[in-house]
Amino acid sequence: MSTILNFIKKEIVLVIAFLLAVISAVYIHPDLSYLSYIDFRTLSILLSLMLTMAGLQKLSLFRQIGSFLVDKAHSIRSVALIFILLNFFFSMIITNDVALITFVPFTIVTLNLAKRSDLLIITIVLETIAANLGSMLTPLGNPQNLYLYSRSGMSFFSFIKLMLPYSILSLLLLIVCCFMLIQTSPLDPCEAFHKKRSKKEKLLLILYFATFIVALLVVLRILPYYVGLLLILLPVVLFDRSILKKPDYSLLLTFVFLFIFIGNIKRIPAVHQLLLQIIKGHEVGLSVLLSQFISNVPCAILCSGFTDQTASLIIGTNLGGLGTLIASMASLISFKQYGFTAQAKRGKYILVFTIANVLFLAVMLLAHTLLLS
Repeated sequence: MSTILNFIKKEIVLVIAFLLAVISAVYIHPDLSYLSYIDFRTLSILLSLMLTMAGLQKLSLFRQIGSFLVDKAHSIRSVALIFILLNFFFSMIITNDVALITFVPFTIVTLNLAKRSDLLIITIVLETIAANLGSMLTPLGNPQNLYLYSRSGMSFFSFIKLMLPYSILSLLLLIVCCFMLIQTSPLDPCEAFHKKRSKKEKLLLILYFATFIVALLVVLRILPYYVGLLLILLPVVLFDRSILKKPDYSLLLTFVFLFIFIGNIKRIPAVHQLLLQIIKGHEVGLSVLLSQFISNVPCAILCSGFTDQTASLIIGTNLGGLGTLIASMASLISFKQYGFTAQAKRGKYILVFTIANVLFLAVMLLAHTLLLS
């Protein structure tokens, strides 16, 4: 029983998505139409990127880049700023989840070595905001972007153009907050992280660079998704099979169950019409609000079934990643990492996180209103 409860606690979003799919299946019994619900292109791109990023992370590539930059810093504020910027810019390419998984543990080690554990909470909170806001600029940045980009038919550069004003503003806000909230002080030099790679590791590094290019070609709609997935899966299976355990398969299943739920709801005319009326014209506000309770990835999938205003959903679900701790599931990654530290003050972390996120959300929503006017 405890095993089941632990699973539900760990995978609450997956469980809710499964229950929604099952309940909807009571009204619309399973048939061949279910296959048409599922966006196989989005799922295959997500899996391709997960495999690629897991491979590059295993080879410590991002940690090595981060260490090189931190080694050049001469004050504690510059170290914090580097970590914030690493999360902001890397999240655009490697996703917000991978950025936080990579750089938050590195932040904890670095600040503890510098005897500045007092800065852990504010630095990690700003890193988390940076990863969530940095990731909004590109279709590769987070799962909801990838899904909505696939649905929208936008070009890669049209997507970037849509989100660029929000990204520039968020970058300026992060830099200002870093200078306001983190007092500068000298930093003792830390030993840089160096990794000598074996011949096999060097070959794997080349392999994963190649798989990333393949994934990018699929995102840009140059390669068919099934060709891209095959070109990525085949070398992984042949040369680095252990990476197959790394992807977040629960996220992929969550997508599948939500696709089924939305597909079934669309076949119930009364419910479908009601949801169309509720969402139409309120895509940004509703997606921001809904994200606070169910997180922005499920929100993107649910709302996309009842509006054709995909651009508004892209904005809303990205801004909706700010706010509560569960508004973006990536935020839980940094919270858990901080919770593992010996000096963790979880209550204080949640308080600082919530205040900072609400303030950022308020400014970003104000900016959105001004951009519309």
